[in-house]
Amino acid sequence: MSSRLLAISLSALLAAALPASTVNAAAPTDNLLKLHQLRLAAQKSLGDFYMYNSMEGDQRYARMIEESLQGASSRLNEITEMPGEASKALRAQLGQQWSDYAGELKSLSSALKTQGFTDLQPVADLATRNQQLIALSSELYSKIQQESGLNVPPLTQQSREQSLLMQTIAVDYASRSASVGGTFFGGGGESQSIDQLVNEFAGKLTGMESAPQNTPQIRQSLSGINTKWRYIEKSLKNYNENSVPFVISKYSDSIIDGLEGVSAQYAAAKL
Repeated sequence: MSSRLLAISLSALLAAALPASTVNAAAPTDNLLKLHQLRLAAQKSLGDFYMYNSMEGDQRYARMIEESLQGASSRLNEITEMPGEASKALRAQLGQQWSDYAGELKSLSSALKTQGFTDLQPVADLATRNQQLIALSSELYSKIQQESGLNVPPLTQQSREQSLLMQTIAVDYASRSASVGGTFFGGGGESQSIDQLVNEFAGKLTGMESAPQNTPQIRQSLSGINTKWRYIEKSLKNYNENSVPFVISKYSDSIIDGLEGVSAQYAAAKL
């Protein structure tokens, strides 16, 4: 079982074992975790589509698209009990945006399977809708904290942001490899080059490794993540010279799993 799936299972078991009053108090925290997991799955679904395109219709990636869609849908359905009216409204908007995005992705995936190609404009539109979806989910993430008065602990938040950054890099790289005429930069602001994103990830990973609160287990996990990162870092920086989308996809998934495991440890320690 991957670290992401393990974290989801552990949070569910913990909630089941707690008294009802404690579970209600923990609802914003649980919703924030599930919203984070939704963002990761939504980003990954676009990267899976790019991989499906660049790997010439390899059905492994068609299955991965479906898994990412199912994962995001499951997390969305579990996000309930919003703390205020603004977050309720955003949650409703997110549900509609997700439905529209998932429908478009399924349609394009079907077209790729039957025709062997897709038009560029619908793919560009899909990427734009994905950006809007991530931006809206990020807005909801902030609004839940604002209305509940519960903030994600700093190191937990930092590790989550690092997972999202790795996913953004992987999707951007996959889009270039697929030659679909568009790039993807998360959902929050000015676009950055892949070189800038790579440098940002490397710097933040070094900062995470130096955190004095790290336990021996966390330090070991981060060391393993660093080893995998260094393996693909050069390829990411030289993306125009030698495209290796399969390697980047595989290692980025593993790095994200590792980061989500670290994040779960930070969250358990309220760090």
